[in-house]
Amino acid sequence: MKEKKKFIQELKNSEKLEDIFVVVSSQKSQAQNGPFWNLTLQDKTGQISARIWSPLSQNYSQIKNGDFVFVKGQVQSFKQQLQINIEYLEILPQTEINLADFLPTSKVPPEKLLAELKDILFKELKYPLWKKLAKAIFSDPEIQHLLLTASGGKKIHHAYIGGLLEHTLSVCKICLKLCEIYSFVDKEIVLLGAALHDLGKAYEISQSIERNYTDEGQLLGHIFLGLEKLQPFFAPFETSEYDLILHLKHLILSHHGELEFGSPKRPKTIEALLLHFADNIDSKVNIMQSLSKEDTDESFWSEYNRSLGRSIYFPKKTPSNNEEYSTNNPTKRVNQCLLPLKE
Repeated sequence: MKEKKKFIQELKNSEKLEDIFVVVSSQKSQAQNGPFWNLTLQDKTGQISARIWSPLSQNYSQIKNGDFVFVKGQVQSFKQQLQINIEYLEILPQTEINLADFLPTSKVPPEKLLAELKDILFKELKYPLWKKLAKAIFSDPEIQHLLLTASGGKKIHHAYIGGLLEHTLSVCKICLKLCEIYSFVDKEIVLLGAALHDLGKAYEISQSIERNYTDEGQLLGHIFLGLEKLQPFFAPFETSEYDLILHLKHLILSHHGELEFGSPKRPKTIEALLLHFADNIDSKVNIMQSLSKEDTDESFWSEYNRSLGRSIYFPKKTPSNNEEYSTNNPTKRVNQCLLPLKE
């Protein structure tokens, strides 16, 4: 596997480079001195324009979007923007590439997220049926491989490598908290439903750099796909544990909540309702969080977000170390208490 040396955010004017990028835009154009390639290259930190000038450009009959390329060239400033003047380009097979270098990735490594998910399931699930299912499903080589690279969505929420695992783990944790409050519900089926509710997304969205929908994803959707992929695991228990398997299927089928949101069925059990709202909470919080800024403590409005149908306000937060009320400053605290009240 070829290793990436430097990321786009680290590039500086006039430096030489030899590195790997993915092509996200390619166009062959004509200049006065001959044809040239106008490319946009990407890694996980951003994008940069690149040019292959004539006569070198004529060595490449085709450069496609999604191609991984090894590039030699020089970084130059053009109209106050950096771009790469390419002196050599080689198209690489995807098998030699670490996708995490070219796509946004969850802050926690996917391997760690999967391990934590398994730990929660094996700790909380006591009933033999649920323990057997969890072990069989999450130790399946194909499912494990897909989960480690799957995103939680194409664009809207958790749209990055590890995003599906991050979302699944969060929904499981929310469900466990809800089951502490509503102790009469079937905690084990809620938890397993949470762990499986979006499994179909690993098959709905391709593992390619473009993260396009697969044919089966477009034609069937992730809810049906999830049940289809899980059916071989359910089949041995459908006679002896019919009622429980049926209920688990309902949780997966109804987790979108309403028909207009793509849910084949609306939640018809308390457990299904809890899973739906846990899923909705985590997806909406992730969308809002993606609109926030890490470099400011001041309040601000985000740009309009189409999926939410609104702009989001990020208020100034309560200080975490409030000197006015600090126990280390009793004088200020007492003086504050003695201030006259205003009507």
